[in-house]
Amino acid sequence: MLAHHKNNDDVIKELKSDLKQGLSSAQVSALQEKYGENKLREKKKKSTFGRFLDQFKDAMIIILIAAAIISFVVACIEMNPKEFFEPALILLIVILNAIMGVVQESKAEKALDALKNLSAPHARVIRDGVEKIVQASELVPGDIIKLEAGDFVPADARLLHSVSLKSEESALTGESVPSEKDAFVVVDEKAPLGDRTNMVFSGCSITYGTALAIVTATGMDTEMGKIANLLDGEQETQTPLQKKLAQLGKYLGIVAIAACAIIFVVGLLNDIPPLEIFMTAVSLAVSAIPEGLPAIVTIVLSIGVQRMVKKNALIRRLPAVETLGSASVICSDKTGTLTQNRMTLTKAYRDGMQDTEAISLNNSEQIKELLKYAALCCDGSVIFNGDEEKHIGDPTETAIVLAAHKNGMPKDDINASCPRLAEIPFDSDRKLMTTVNNIDGKLVVIVKGAFDMMAPRCISGNIERAKQMTEQMSSDALRVLAVAYKIIDTVPENPTSETLEADLTFMGLVGMIDPPRPEAKDAVAVCRRAGIKPVMITGDHVVTASAIARELGILLEGDKAITGAELDAMSDDELDAVVENISVYARVSPENKIRIVKAWQRKGQIVSMTGDGVNDAPALKAADIGCAMGITGTDVAKGAADMTLTDDNFATIVDAVREGRGIYANIKKVVGFLLGTNIGEVITVFAAMLLWHKTPLLSMQLLLINLATDSLPAIALGMEAVESNIMDQKPKPKNEGIFAHGLGIRVVLQGFMFAALTLIGFKLGESVMGTLEGGQTLAFMVLALSQVVQAFNMRSDRSLFKLGFFGNKTLNLAALASTALVAIVMFTPVRYAFGLVMLTPTLYLIGVALILVPLVVIEITKAIGLIKHHH
Repeated sequence: MLAHHKNNDDVIKELKSDLKQGLSSAQVSALQEKYGENKLREKKKKSTFGRFLDQFKDAMIIILIAAAIISFVVACIEMNPKEFFEPALILLIVILNAIMGVVQESKAEKALDALKNLSAPHARVIRDGVEKIVQASELVPGDIIKLEAGDFVPADARLLHSVSLKSEESALTGESVPSEKDAFVVVDEKAPLGDRTNMVFSGCSITYGTALAIVTATGMDTEMGKIANLLDGEQETQTPLQKKLAQLGKYLGIVAIAACAIIFVVGLLNDIPPLEIFMTAVSLAVSAIPEGLPAIVTIVLSIGVQRMVKKNALIRRLPAVETLGSASVICSDKTGTLTQNRMTLTKAYRDGMQDTEAISLNNSEQIKELLKYAALCCDGSVIFNGDEEKHIGDPTETAIVLAAHKNGMPKDDINASCPRLAEIPFDSDRKLMTTVNNIDGKLVVIVKGAFDMMAPRCISGNIERAKQMTEQMSSDALRVLAVAYKIIDTVPENPTSETLEADLTFMGLVGMIDPPRPEAKDAVAVCRRAGIKPVMITGDHVVTASAIARELGILLEGDKAITGAELDAMSDDELDAVVENISVYARVSPENKIRIVKAWQRKGQIVSMTGDGVNDAPALKAADIGCAMGITGTDVAKGAADMTLTDDNFATIVDAVREGRGIYANIKKVVGFLLGTNIGEVITVFAAMLLWHKTPLLSMQLLLINLATDSLPAIALGMEAVESNIMDQKPKPKNEGIFAHGLGIRVVLQGFMFAALTLIGFKLGESVMGTLEGGQTLAFMVLALSQVVQAFNMRSDRSLFKLGFFGNKTLNLAALASTALVAIVMFTPVRYAFGLVMLTPTLYLIGVALILVPLVVIEITKAIGLIKHHH
């Protein structure tokens, strides 16, 4: 269909739609059947079975399976039923490990899908004659949609009506300048996309104006869809952390394989059966490579993202979580984010009074009369729905109406008892509004507006004193309105300013402010403690902005507040010299925002920036963490941002930083735990082979340890609650690695500790029981369960005695499950299959003592400060 080459009515007719009514529900259902969802085709997801097979692509696992098959063949030749056990068990454990892998991956993917759905775009559509907001994916050709500045265009559409419309189409046409649109032109049939001025295209955005349009193509039929066919899907991006860990896994693999090769050679030289030593070497390689690490990190990140959603922060991309933890500067809009975005009357002054009076639920009679007069001269209203207040109209007026209501004078009641007989609406030249009301049988003219416009029109009242009060209230960042009145005999036919707004009696002043959010002050204090610099950016006046910033603790002694004009006058070098001292930017343009972000970034800081308008998008993109507003934000801002605040609240950003720090800390714990235990396994087998030419652990024992005591506690560690003092630390530097603060050295030392304990267990078991199996049994018990104890050690850098041992319920369950599995294998007939034997009670006690050594050692190192709690 060449919609751009037809006039509006023909397009509507051809799509069987209706300009006023839109499509009917029945038509929509039928068209959805026919065209499917308005989405670009995604890459086919792998089936669960496909994923399951992927788990076996690892070279080590393939070698292990091959080894199991060889030992199976050998068992067949020897016809010894006991020989069948080992290959069958190894295959079973490998399959169980693969199932664990699939479960982890699909968990991680589900979490990512949930993220996608949270940030799904919406569209305003007219159906059955009613305007509704629907998911953009539900649109069909023929739908009538409304567009305004800041919206993403949800599907290709022909404009039916437009007012000064401009659309940003660089994604399609490469034009950097938004193109001007006109609904009433008919374009040549062969016109290129950039010249189709009567069309808007899916995936582009509206930068200016409003429009009504009819959808002509959806999904893969849109111009964007045709391009998507060529490209087909974006690559999955990994977070910087995941990339580092994948690389680390490779290095570990190389180390493990080198160790295996040496073990194999030593074993052959010492007449250990080649198949047994081969199996041990390969199992060691499998257990030493933390193949679960990237998936577990994804799960930890996504659990964190779900926690953040509960706290009103929607994260769009996983890497943002990591960056959030390092944020060192938070630049925030004032209105609505640091303040309540609701004007509130706080003070009033009545002519003849000594001072102002604070607005309360029961003001003096003089002030009540002032509020009544002011409210009568207001068009705004406040609707109460239970505890909710809905403000309709000008915010300065609704502030007056609410104050009168709280003083027992609801708007409807006073309007009924003092009816309005005439009015002169507000205009920006006069800066006044006037009404004539019948109050107690008298005709009273009430005028409200700016004091400097009102003063010359008053003939009675103490104007000098009123001027001082106005200045005093203004210096407290209050917005001041004056109220005056006069009594007349008759209501004029057509009221004019000259007749009504003259010879007035000055009555009083009301002062209002958009008050700070109560939680913002605490959040700013938390920022300061956490080494994060809060900066206020606003379009408001510098006096108002500074007063609120002072109250919130953003503007401290020695800090500067500057205006956008002063910022424009500075060169980049001048800005860099002072940027660290500026806490408030007032009267700022969106272009200024980018300069502020870049100046902080040049100082090596990680910057978070809030924004809601279309023109904020570049600054949101440039910031390390762009935060869009969920309530007031436009689609374009949300699209450019890394996270969206669903409650537009500054405290939410600080909460998100806290969660981000907690998640990063948890990932460090998981990595430290997995690598420490894996290194322990490698050293154990390697050392025993070199020292005594014996295998301390059989292949299936190693694999079982890997299955039982690695992945469950690791995921549980990732769910550790955020530590209470995490916001008392400085932000981590931009390029700090995961092994900073000595974590790498600790991991290796802990690996040596596990190995030493296991080897002691092996030697003791072997000498007391007099058999190799006795040694292997105690070694198995010590290595498996000391790892479970280590999971508790890794919970915090602080002593577990201070933290409480069992605070992490998930970890308690994981530890219980792992311990139960080890106990079943050791104390039931299953042990025969694993080559384990029953030990003497003394040995079990020695085993328990060895298992608890890591707890004692790590507690001592925490106490003497070898493991520091970082500040």
